[in-house]
Amino acid sequence: MNIASIVQRLPEELQFIMLELVEAVEQDMRAKLAVRREDFEALQAIVRELAEAQKDTERNVKELTQAQKRTEARVNDLIEAQKRTEARVNELAEAQKHTEARLERLETIVAELIEAQKRAEARLERLEIIVAELIEAQKRTEARVNELVEAQKLTEVRIQKLTDRVAKNSGQLMEMNYRDKAYAYFGALMRNVRVISLQDLEPVLEKHLSEAEMRELLPLDLLVQGRPRRIRPQEDVWLAVEVSIVVDINDVRRARQRARLLRKAGLIAAPAVAGEQATSGAELAAQEDGVLLLQDGSNHYWEEALLAIDAA
Repeated sequence: MNIASIVQRLPEELQFIMLELVEAVEQDMRAKLAVRREDFEALQAIVRELAEAQKDTERNVKELTQAQKRTEARVNDLIEAQKRTEARVNELAEAQKHTEARLERLETIVAELIEAQKRAEARLERLEIIVAELIEAQKRTEARVNELVEAQKLTEVRIQKLTDRVAKNSGQLMEMNYRDKAYAYFGALMRNVRVISLQDLEPVLEKHLSEAEMRELLPLDLLVQGRPRRIRPQEDVWLAVEVSIVVDINDVRRARQRARLLRKAGLIAAPAVAGEQATSGAELAAQEDGVLLLQDGSNHYWEEALLAIDAA
């Protein structure tokens, strides 16, 4: 992994500082290497010069007098070389000072990096706190949603109760309407249409029905008596009528059962159901079982209901 890829993994605010740090370290290393190489070369030159001087000295011992001037000149050269060496040493000292200064700057940069890391950790801690607060807020929101769901359920229950009450009232109104306008609904089917109270038939019913059967018969919505206009015109027929806003299969079954109890008591009885609408199951059951169906001003399966009396 190279330096660039490592720097790219740092946060943006640290990348530039780290690049400066790397550059400073590289320049410092180059300076140190340059100093060492130049010193080595200078020392080599001095060694070579000393070796040459030694050879000249040995060779010219006998010529000391003549070589005195050259020796003095050489001494002067050595003095100059010494001065250059001292100057180089001074340069090395200055370079060392620069190196120490750069190291100090490096330490400062490292300290800044440490502070930046501390700030990053502090920001992470604040972020963790914010996330925890968001989680708590989410929990409160979910609790509120659950409360709203429960409230909605209660509202739906109340609406259902209200709907049931309205349906019951509507059913009662419809039952009263069929009772008050019996001839309007049944006059096309029978003559001498009359609404009969079960209380008027109580003596007859109690002779033939048990207490349980009487309890089952008493909730009958409507009992209509009349003489059919075409089929069985010579005798009265009693219609056990169940009235509902929407006629379902249970209404058909109740009408059949209560008509059966009336027949058990000796009456010529047929089942009937009446309402604004009827389910498909109720229509099919009425047709198959011979149950008169009065729906929205029209009648169905009247002849089937009369023919089913003898079959019952």
